[in-house]
Amino acid sequence: MATSMKPPQFETLEQMADATAANLVQAAAHDAFHLFRDKQFRHLAGFDQLSQEEHDRIFNELLVGALVLIMLVLEAPDLRMEDDKRVYLADIGTRIAKAHINSLRTLGIEAQHLRDWEKLIGMRYEEYARDRHGVRAAAMQLEAEEKDLDMAGLAKIQLCVPVQAVAIGCHDHICRGKTEGKDDLFRLLVRSMGRFYVELRVRLEGGKITWLTRVRVAIMRIFRRLHRKS
Repeated sequence: MATSMKPPQFETLEQMADATAANLVQAAAHDAFHLFRDKQFRHLAGFDQLSQEEHDRIFNELLVGALVLIMLVLEAPDLRMEDDKRVYLADIGTRIAKAHINSLRTLGIEAQHLRDWEKLIGMRYEEYARDRHGVRAAAMQLEAEEKDLDMAGLAKIQLCVPVQAVAIGCHDHICRGKTEGKDDLFRLLVRSMGRFYVELRVRLEGGKITWLTRVRVAIMRIFRRLHRKS
């Protein structure tokens, strides 16, 4: 006999936050694996010339990039919601790293590797969060070269900053700093991370597809201009 499925019951907000963080970690892993298995990505990253160890390292960079992107979105000051909900989401962001470590622990990953992952997430978060300032400044300069900046222009730049910072850094790490001639790989990363970013924000804010499309266009436009200047 079929049984009805009941939603999980949480006794505290902390339990709900932990469960939400775990779900977001699963989404990050799924998105990273999807890109990692993409034939075009593998071709552009030169997988045929790389060892299995390098393959694993690249997947780790994709995954940690997705995790940090989630963390940056959850703490973004421009999330379109009430202040109390914004505070709650920021709290979830602080639980992302622990949720990923817990998921690895359930798979039987050794303690040393768990410590390595915890260190890697911390390093990339600090790096990409710091790089947001440079990305924002560069985008503002480019916009100002074409027209006077207004509130709408500033809002658009702010909206795109998290995915910009992560994509640029992730591209650099995947290529081990040798990014010359890797523009197509960069554009593929932008498209993939931009899609994940927009879907995450729409999910959090309850937005509409029309808004999603506008953000995608804005992300791609700013990225193209930033990359031409780099």
